[in-house]
Amino acid sequence: MAQARHRYRVGCDIGGTFTDFVLLDETTGEISIDKRLTTPADPSVGMLEGLVGLAKGHPDYVRQTRRVAHATTLVANAVIERKGARTALLCTRGFRDVLELRRHVRVTTYELWTDPPEPLVARPLRLPVSERTYSDGTILKPVDRREIEEVAALLKRESVASVAIAFLHSYVNPHNELECARLLAGLAPGIAITTSASVLPQIKEYERASTTVINAYVKPATRRYLGSLERRLAGAGFSAPLSIMLSNGGVASAETAADFPIRLIESGPVAGAIVGQHYARLLGLSDVLSFDMGGTTAKACLIRDGAMPITDELEVARSKRFTKSSGFPVAAPAVDMIEIGAGGGSIAAVNALGLLQVGPESAGADPGPVCDLGGGTAPTVSDADLVVG
Repeated sequence: MAQARHRYRVGCDIGGTFTDFVLLDETTGEISIDKRLTTPADPSVGMLEGLVGLAKGHPDYVRQTRRVAHATTLVANAVIERKGARTALLCTRGFRDVLELRRHVRVTTYELWTDPPEPLVARPLRLPVSERTYSDGTILKPVDRREIEEVAALLKRESVASVAIAFLHSYVNPHNELECARLLAGLAPGIAITTSASVLPQIKEYERASTTVINAYVKPATRRYLGSLERRLAGAGFSAPLSIMLSNGGVASAETAADFPIRLIESGPVAGAIVGQHYARLLGLSDVLSFDMGGTTAKACLIRDGAMPITDELEVARSKRFTKSSGFPVAAPAVDMIEIGAGGGSIAAVNALGLLQVGPESAGADPGPVCDLGGGTAPTVSDADLVVG
């Protein structure tokens, strides 16, 4: 009886150009697919349109669905395109410049003017706090409530939407971070708060601060998006829980994903790699190269001995393609992949050297390639495919 009531699983992957859908009937093994253009203004709109479209072939699937799995590139795109929230960083006094000092590693040894991307938090919003914890966890100086009251007033004046708190040695003892977060939550209840102790409780000051800042930067938008998506799903009749794909190949609840969006950086791309791993097992192959070409990007993952390669040295928004230390480090576990701006919607143009260059700019879903007849005028890979037959 329970199986009859819940016989379907549905998956949805929102990319920069297309939103893809898969419906699995667990009783018959039948798989149905659909594809829609992504709706950039509100991706949940396109997702609901596609889910409703699946009902044409399976009228009762909505109430019989037991899981809705969702992968998205929302978080990575927000960082790359600098479309996150106005964010502040609260740090131990004397360490406000850790985001700019980085690890004193040049992007390239001989190119003097190749710089890493500008920090996501401008210096005036990197606010020093007079607190201190020793490396053994002993608290030398606790958080001063009066100082946090002044900080809260400044955050309100500056219209800050999200705050990252990254204090020295909080991975050993998070007390000062937690106390600061508690005070801020009462003084400025409308501001999203992220502590490094909850996001990445481990040594390495810069990596911890960078990861915490990125989480704070995308947290408000992710919360709004996932909240809107859950409401729309409920309105459409879905009672199944919403599961969000994580960068490490696992899934989490929408609530956890909203609190820790940093774990979704590779949410979309990793789903394709897992499919490659699945088919490799069916074919009895231990070593495979997974390749996934979408409308905006192309992703590749090298799977050895049937296992996903996991790394905690991920970088996003690199200023120089393929060059380590040129982006923002994200020390959260993720499948090790390579991703480039070369997809079906990638735009072809003549670069400064007079050479043909394809991508990383993409026509996306709006206006899309010329051949989509959506108003696009820039030539893309899809247009070239059409011209050559």
